[in-house]
This record gives sequence, structure tokens and C-alpha cells, in this order.
Amino acid sequence: MTNCKNCGTDIISNFCPNCGQPAVLKRIDAHYIVHEIEHVLHFERGILYTIRELFTTPGKNVRNYLSENRSRLVKPVIFIIVTSLIYSIVSHYFHVEDKYVSYYESLHSTTGAMYLWIQNHYGYANIIMGIFIAFWTKIFFKKYGFNLFEIIILLCFTLGMSMLIYTFFAILEGATDKNVTVLSSIIGMLYCVWSIGQFFDPHKTVGYLKALSAYILGCITFTIAVFTIGSTIDLIFH
Repeated sequence: MTNCKNCGTDIISNFCPNCGQPAVLKRIDAHYIVHEIEHVLHFERGILYTIRELFTTPGKNVRNYLSENRSRLVKPVIFIIVTSLIYSIVSHYFHVEDKYVSYYESLHSTTGAMYLWIQNHYGYANIIMGIFIAFWTKIFFKKYGFNLFEIIILLCFTLGMSMLIYTFFAILEGATDKNVTVLSSIIGMLYCVWSIGQFFDPHKTVGYLKALSAYILGCITFTIAVFTIGSTIDLIFH
């Protein structure tokens, strides 16, 4: 009999009866790394499956995730972080955002530093911006009864897909040397508006107008918050 290295419970089998920790940990090898990656990305259904479902019927699939089945899609927070990482890698490889990085570095301010952090941590920044958009979405779609956290889940999936749209255009810009930043921003925004509108009521035009308003106001208030915090810090400490 041995004691569990995790919780100290006596172990008489291959696993701890209290916490499930293996009695003997297997050595980390290539198989272990592959298994961990598969577990994180939920490859039993697949991130590609999630992308396909969110590309075709995002509203229906997110509603299903919230109320019926949470095993079909990749976890929303993991999804937005992974898709944002993919975009960061692609944009860095093709030097898509070098001009913006140079601009923010030239500001020599807390605000500039915050925007640089956002560019270097798109996954976390998207989650934060999603909270702002979710706040306005909650206001515009209050009668539907979804709470703020459920709407944040919607935004994690939606903004994650928008990052893949930006990734596609980053590859296109890197391959053709044509500036398609504005086009990618418009299409990314339209996808978000379509996804939010479809989630609440796909048959009402006013729903898409509300989604557009929530998205724009969310982005504006997020930008204002960053600028306000950065400017306040500069005023206090400089």
C-alpha cells in the first residue's frame, strides 16, 4: 500500500480512490504530448468540426451548446485562445502588423504599452473585449433571458471565428502584398453581427441591427476604457 502523491489517501489499486491520481505516473514521452494536445483541443469531435459548425449555423450551435450538449464543440475559452494564437503566429510570420507595432512603440505611453499588450495577447484581449460587447448585447437583447455569462460564451465562439477570418486575410496579404486590412475588419465584423443576430432571432432584421449596435458600442467602450486607464496612469505617475 502506498499513499497518493496528490492528496495522501491510501492506494490499494492503480488509482487513488479519492482524487483519481494514478499510483505510478507514466514517463512523459511523445505519446503523452500528443494525448495532451488532443485533450486540450477536444479532438474527439475536433476543432475543425467546431469551425465548420460555427461557420454554417453559429447561432443554432451555440444555443445547443448552452442548453443541450456541451461535448460537440471545443470549449469556448480554449477555442478563442487557440484561434487568436493561430492569428498571432500567421501575422507575425507575414509581418502584417509591423506598422501598427511601430506606431504604438512610438507613443512611449501607458496607453501605447497597453495596445502593444493587446496585440501580443489577442486571446486574453478578445475575451476582455467580448465582455464589453456582451454587456451591450445583454442590454439590447434583454427580453431573451440569457445572462451575461451565456452571452460571453457566445462571444468567445464568435470572436474566435473572426480571428480565423483575420488569419485568412493575413495569409492573403502576405502572399499578394496587398493591404486587405480594412476588408478583413469589415468581414470579421459582419460575421460577428450575423452570428449574434442568428443566436437570438435569425428571422428578424432588427435583431441584426441590434447586434451591429452592440458590437460597435462594445468595441468603442473597450477602446475608451483602455485609453482612459492608460491616460490616468500616465497622469498619476508622470
